[in-house]
Amino acid sequence: MSFSGPVIFHQFPMARKLSRNLAKLVRRLWLAGMTVALILAISFAPAIAQDISAAPIVIDGQELFVVENSESYSAEVRAAIVNRQIQEAILSEDPVRVEVLERNNLPTILLNNRHLLTVTETDVPRGRTQMEQAARWAQQIELSVTQAQRERTSSYLQSAFLLAGGALTIAAILHWTLGRVWRYTLSPAIRMMVPGYQESDTEAEQSKTLQILGRSVLTIARAGLWLGAIFYITNLFPLTRQWSYRIVDLLVGSLVSPLFSLGDSEYSVVALLILAALLFALVLISQTVADLLKSRVLRFTGVNQGAQEMVAILVRYSLIFLGSMVLLQLWGLDISSLAIVASALGVGIGFGLQNIAKDFGSGLVLVFERPIQVGDFIELQDFQGTVERIGARSTLIRTLDSISIIVPNSRFLDAEVINWSHGNPVSRIRLPVGVAYGSDVELVRSALVDASREHPRVLSAPPPQVFFKGFGDSALNFELLVWTAEPSKHLALKSDLYFRIETEFRRHKISIPFPQRDLHVGNLPIELSPQLQQMLQALVERSANGKPFRSDR
Repeated sequence: MSFSGPVIFHQFPMARKLSRNLAKLVRRLWLAGMTVALILAISFAPAIAQDISAAPIVIDGQELFVVENSESYSAEVRAAIVNRQIQEAILSEDPVRVEVLERNNLPTILLNNRHLLTVTETDVPRGRTQMEQAARWAQQIELSVTQAQRERTSSYLQSAFLLAGGALTIAAILHWTLGRVWRYTLSPAIRMMVPGYQESDTEAEQSKTLQILGRSVLTIARAGLWLGAIFYITNLFPLTRQWSYRIVDLLVGSLVSPLFSLGDSEYSVVALLILAALLFALVLISQTVADLLKSRVLRFTGVNQGAQEMVAILVRYSLIFLGSMVLLQLWGLDISSLAIVASALGVGIGFGLQNIAKDFGSGLVLVFERPIQVGDFIELQDFQGTVERIGARSTLIRTLDSISIIVPNSRFLDAEVINWSHGNPVSRIRLPVGVAYGSDVELVRSALVDASREHPRVLSAPPPQVFFKGFGDSALNFELLVWTAEPSKHLALKSDLYFRIETEFRRHKISIPFPQRDLHVGNLPIELSPQLQQMLQALVERSANGKPFRSDR
């Protein structure tokens, strides 16, 4: 006995409810995560632009500690001298000796009887003496140099290669295992929980969201797996560890170094990327808040769908505007200085962006005046469809063929728009019909009325009407007029009525004519020569006898 997951799923309402709750939980967690990330980025991201006067002491790509600026040397110079001497000690085969002595009332670290570093007051954190700091650093240097010398032996390199091969093997097995788990366990479970192709649009969106979330988690897990394996392998060997540290240090340095200055603040590439991410998160959060307001609050107020869309749009763009101002102010930008930018932008809108400004102004007119609303069935030039969304610049229309058409808002004010749902959705549909001459016109009237009377989409009040339009070239022209409350389905309604009309006409033996033309040709005053008459006579005789005609000439 075979069965499908979605069929069984429909038999358990609790499972559908669980899937909907799961999708809601995912959206709420996403919103909470974006909010927390926004708060953390606002709190800590501006510190990226600050100048850090410190340099690290590095041994084979591993940072031991950092030194600060002193009275005589900068942090970069001090770190360069220490790193060079430590590298020389690592490459030598002599045992490492690190000592701490006091010279000129300052603790000094010696490496193999050579001066390495003098610990100053700027290097010591609060709650620790200079001698304690020097002893701690000396111990770290001795252990790290000894470890670096051991990592350059042949025995260590052999074991490191074996560990690298094992790490790659484990990563490949886990990569394959994650793919199998997703393909044969998680993905079918999601399809069973939310069968989007059989449920409503909301559940279809839930299914799509869960599928995208699952694939994203799978991709992130695989990428993190291989990045972890590569990071582990590069840390096994001193040379690769040095290069990875240099590459990371170069990338971080290029990203956090000041790119330009604006007023008293300096901004790096990372700062600009974080600002762009914050603005993008602000847009997403504003959209989510507007959707929650529309679905959780405005839906229970009793206002129509168009008013709900209008309030949601106003709330969304208000949040985006106010949030952008707050972000820019917290980021150190003077909002008053944006007046010049606003003036230049106004000039640009007046000249180069006049079409966008026209569409935006038309969108405001559509929102407040509401000649069309979300859910209306409209006809604009060559297409018909239902209004799905009214945005700031364009409107989304879903046609009868389920094709989405994005129309600029200005076209609704520049051209004539037929709104079948405006005010009252009840509309009248015309069906022209022609019958043959000689038909009983009263019988035609009753047949047309009978064909439309029992249709479920035809309203009984106002009742169907039949008009005698006149005498055509080949037919008597009638027109059937019916009323319907579903104008978006008028094509299907016309098709059904024409089927019924054809059946009624056949039952009452009413003929539907087709155009006819008669051509009358009289005797032409043409005289033929005797020779041509003989040839034609011979041709007729041979054709009658079944013989082919052959001329002697």
